[in-house]
Amino acid sequence: MNPSREDTIAAPATAAGNAAVAIVRLSGPAALAIARDLARTEPRARLAELCAFRDGGGAVIDHGLLLFFPAPHSYTGEDVVELQCHGGRVVSDALLKRAFALGARAAQPGEFTLRAYLNDKLDLLQAEAIADLIASGSLQAARAAQRSLDGEFSAAVATLQAALTRLRVRIEAWLDFPDEELPFDAAPQCVAEVDVLLTGLANLTTRARSGRALRDGLSVAIAGPPNAGKSSLLNRLAGYDAAIVTDIPGTTRDPLREQLLLDDLPVTIVDTAGLRDTVDPIEREGVRRTRVEVTRADRVLWVADARTPLATSVREARAAVGAEAPFTLLLNKIDLADASPGANEEGGITILRLSALTGAGIDLLVAHLKEVAGLGPEVAGAFSARRRHLDALARVRGHLLAARAELTGALELTAEQLRRAQAALGELTGELTSDDLLGEIFATFCIGK
Repeated sequence: MNPSREDTIAAPATAAGNAAVAIVRLSGPAALAIARDLARTEPRARLAELCAFRDGGGAVIDHGLLLFFPAPHSYTGEDVVELQCHGGRVVSDALLKRAFALGARAAQPGEFTLRAYLNDKLDLLQAEAIADLIASGSLQAARAAQRSLDGEFSAAVATLQAALTRLRVRIEAWLDFPDEELPFDAAPQCVAEVDVLLTGLANLTTRARSGRALRDGLSVAIAGPPNAGKSSLLNRLAGYDAAIVTDIPGTTRDPLREQLLLDDLPVTIVDTAGLRDTVDPIEREGVRRTRVEVTRADRVLWVADARTPLATSVREARAAVGAEAPFTLLLNKIDLADASPGANEEGGITILRLSALTGAGIDLLVAHLKEVAGLGPEVAGAFSARRRHLDALARVRGHLLAARAELTGALELTAEQLRRAQAALGELTGELTSDDLLGEIFATFCIGK
């Protein structure tokens, strides 16, 4: 993505289709001149004016509202014009066609927001939050995106950056003007400052991890032996009959995927074929696909009959999902085993007792999935976050730990680790960002944003 910032861009700012109103947005040096030609009037700043939009021959395209936002007090930091017309593709397409004839070009995905970022109207965290707000799948996710858009995430990063700068100044000043007769006597204080940084970073990471869970959700595979109640569990979580349930083993052949919202947590749940040895070639293919889904999932829910010995269920689950794959053991059909719903941990494995048929214990499962996703009580302060943010924060932590370890030894190495930590933080807000990363980020935006 390498568009010229000298161009004037235009795009629809509303979704295609019939509606009461459609909006065409322009931004760039020629936006005001194009608006004058279209409306045959002199637009006034930040004032909605009713006018007739005309084509090149003077014929009226539509009557609508014209709004002009002069630079630098606009979304992009450039002259911005919005043309509000009647909804429908024909009218808005005619306005776009006229704008293109007058010198504008079609905007690329996210180009309006990219210009806002390049013109310092917002940083990269805020720019990404706009896309997350538009795509939010729950009220909690929308609130997390709004916090990032309001600058809370950026402010927390800035606080860490300021503390890092103060620490670097002290250490690098001593390196530049060392007292050869005296050792570096500020090491204990610097260690304490690094510990404060690590604590602040941990709090920031927790809020970002919760935000990422709200944004991206959790991928869950339901697996287990035939007739353990996997499809019944999917139906219970979905609230409708998403899967066929019978007493015949092997009913589920292809993985069945459902997008659900469980207490504000987006979850992709895959119901899979029962894992067993079979000579049926179709069922055998279903088993193969089940194993693929198990390896892809963030979490595997291994469904077992509560009447089966626990040791047997644990052994079967571990053999099926592998030694490292995270899984939760669900002891289903407690209604038939005369058992109560509950949760406990045994040998590092979370075990939930529930009934997919009656719904008993399902609340425990939803709470467990939220905990797995990182949505604890602190979710109220979550920031909208992405995988790249968590990766950068993890690198910051690694550099801080390395710097702390070197404080009583080679200060040159400490200074270098602190510099790298600061650079990783700078990647979050876009202070240090490659063009390739910008292209990747803004390519996910809609055309008119």
